[in-house]
Amino acid sequence: MKEKILNILKDIRPEFDFTASLNFIEDGMLDSFDIVTLVSELEDNFDVLIDGEDVIPENFDSIESVSYTHLTLPTIA
Repeated sequence: MKEKILNILKDIRPEFDFTASLNFIEDGMLDSFDIVTLVSELEDNFDVLIDGEDVIPENFDSIESVSYTHLTLPTIA
């Protein structure tokens, strides 16, 4: 799963090495538009529904936080 998330991130912002960052937001790798794109890609690729209230920087600032957010969300019925 983490590899798939990493590939999505690389598709969104190919100029960055997401494996070298501990915080994508603080390191300037993702902005708000990128997060919206990431949410859409996660929903499509993992068949999950991400509630708008869960779209906060802390949930998308690292591979681990994205994975955790994905794992704890219910799948689309």
